[in-house]
Amino acid sequence: MIQPPPRYRVVIDTGAAILGSARISSVLSTVAVATALCAFALRQVIGTAGLIAILLSLVVLVAASLAAQWGNIGWRALVPISLMVFTAWAWISIFWSQYQWASLAALSYLLVFTVLGIYIALVRDTIQIVRVFGDVMRFVLVVSIGLEILTGLVFDTSFKALAIAGNLGTADPIQGIFGARNQLGIIAVIALITFATELRTKSLRRGYAIGSLVLAGVVLVLSQSPLAFGTALVVLVASAALYGLRRVPSGRRRYWQFVLIGFVAAVALISWLSRMAIVASFDANGDLSYRLGVWRQLWSLGEIHRLEGWGWIGPWNADLAPFTAFGNFGGRVPGSAHNAYLDVWFQLGLVGFLIFVGLLGLAFMRSWLLASRRRSVVYAWPALVLLVLVISAFAESSLLIEFGWLTFVVCCVKAARELSWRNALDTKPQSSV
Repeated sequence: MIQPPPRYRVVIDTGAAILGSARISSVLSTVAVATALCAFALRQVIGTAGLIAILLSLVVLVAASLAAQWGNIGWRALVPISLMVFTAWAWISIFWSQYQWASLAALSYLLVFTVLGIYIALVRDTIQIVRVFGDVMRFVLVVSIGLEILTGLVFDTSFKALAIAGNLGTADPIQGIFGARNQLGIIAVIALITFATELRTKSLRRGYAIGSLVLAGVVLVLSQSPLAFGTALVVLVASAALYGLRRVPSGRRRYWQFVLIGFVAAVALISWLSRMAIVASFDANGDLSYRLGVWRQLWSLGEIHRLEGWGWIGPWNADLAPFTAFGNFGGRVPGSAHNAYLDVWFQLGLVGFLIFVGLLGLAFMRSWLLASRRRSVVYAWPALVLLVLVISAFAESSLLIEFGWLTFVVCCVKAARELSWRNALDTKPQSSV
């Protein structure tokens, strides 16, 4: 007589089936992206403790869901080695950090978003990831513009809890629920890429997708962010280049890739030589002066620990040395270096900087090659989103925290899953979307 399985075994199997289902994966992915994107607003409304409670709950659920699906995931290509090396060096910096407890807390916070990003990349196909980001971005952009209308036009007041100045009825830029115009502008650019991908792949009704594009375009214009405008222009040129490369015969594609590299290098050189005129054309002299002041002070202090850095801190803490030395620049207390590359150099030294640049370069190269080789247009999404993160990192450090870091991890892991030498060792079939 066959004995029925023990009750606890039935409960475990049922729980694993639920947590490993596609619906739960979709819900957890959506909540993870929404939490990362709305981290500033959540912290303002429910406090840091509330945000951390949400994140820890997410990590527990994500870990359980990942464990339930472990048999369907090729383990050898889980995480890019370059990403592991960078995070390992950041953790090692605790040993010489000038603020060890703060470094431990900041690294734990970074690890949470790293885990969430890895989970999304492993359990969702690329088109599903685009839909997750699209749904969340539609929501936050609608909320942002809605609150701006209420504060700027209806009640003509500010909303201090979310740092909304109520500028919609004036000539000043709006901030949405992100606290700064540059953050809102960069989110709008990523949203444009996402909504355009949904339109091209027909994964969303045409009218709905076009309406989403109009919404993102309006938010971008109202943000009045020079950084976002410049990044959007670069993305537009890169999209045209990708469009051309995808139509070049495969035998000649490598030649045109090198031509494109030469063109980019020439444009970068000309842009650098004409940087003052470009800044003046965007009316960004005030922002540039502020950033230059921060960078000069950062460079001076960074020379003290040039090789290994001061230790990881993520967002700056104005109460800790050496960040107390930055004081007040034009009425503003810096919360970061406003440059992800300098921030990494300052916190992790020259070693960390080189690892970071290699990590970004490898991730972008993989995603770009996939976008130019694969037939589906959905492969252009990681490449163009990474381009936004790489360009915006020259004027903001948001790549290193929360939504910026989670998005980078998603794109990095997804590209590595498709183009990695470890795939040759993996017996599990790789997703084609």
